[in-house]
Amino acid sequence: MAHTDVALKEAMMIEGALGVALVDMTSGMALGTLGGDRDFDLAIAAAGNTDLVRAKMRTMEMLGLQGAIEDILVTLTNQYHLIRPLTSRNGSGLFLYLALDRSRANLAMARRRLQLVEHELEV
Repeated sequence: MAHTDVALKEAMMIEGALGVALVDMTSGMALGTLGGDRDFDLAIAAAGNTDLVRAKMRTMEMLGLQGAIEDILVTLTNQYHLIRPLTSRNGSGLFLYLALDRSRANLAMARRRLQLVEHELEV
């Protein structure tokens, strides 16, 4: 099992990674971040993506959809943004957010690697 700092470092090793955050869905606060820069504020991204996850969960509830969100993909012109809610009991209410450079990332591999990071994460 990996602790937060190790899991974030592993996520940043994914080809094309620009930044990663572990986010609390209740508050929208990043519990840990790695990467990003002056022009890419991971704290702002964490808060904004919290709204996205909440909206999807509300929509699923209104539609009566069963199951859980495995991941959410936002495709931008130059980036991929992956959001992966944690499924472990102790990770409930948290999600991993990973921003990728679209020109360098392999989306299928990134999704798989983020899934592995999530399964190894001990919160």
